[in-house]
Amino acid sequence: MISAATRDYFELFQLPPVFQLDIDRLDIHYREIQSRVHPDKAAHLSDGEKRLFLQWATLANEAYRTLRRPLDRARYLLQIHGVETGEEDNTAMPAEFLLEQIEWREELQEAQARRSQPALDRLSVRLRREMNALLDSLATLLDVERRHSAAAEVVRRLAFLEKLGRDLDQAQAELEA
Repeated sequence: MISAATRDYFELFQLPPVFQLDIDRLDIHYREIQSRVHPDKAAHLSDGEKRLFLQWATLANEAYRTLRRPLDRARYLLQIHGVETGEEDNTAMPAEFLLEQIEWREELQEAQARRSQPALDRLSVRLRREMNALLDSLATLLDVERRHSAAAEVVRRLAFLEKLGRDLDQAQAELEA
């Protein structure tokens, strides 16, 4: 069973607390943990022990989902270091970033109105490229420079882009339907 003190997601999976995570190792450790704490393993145990297995399985699932997704992993690392991203109430962004957001939204709306898959594909490629650049920046800010406040701003930018990505995916799915 997992130690009761293990609440840190990185510690839970025996991984270093870094942004550039070895996802294959995360997957391996997750499967190992799940094989030990899956609630089915507790079928013959008391109700209290079953609840404990369920709690550990839930913690492992939550930790895995958080560490698996780069934006969530960055948020979690910042939280560990006492830095709030302020995504809910800090929407102040550089003017050029906001203008770019407006342009991308207009481009998305235009592609949807024209029902243009090539235009949506071009926007998707640009978006992926921008998100990858920001993820690379996060890796440097979090793992190398340890500039958490600057990383929080990048997380806020990525959250905007992730939302745009979801809207773009929905537009592509609607076009294919």
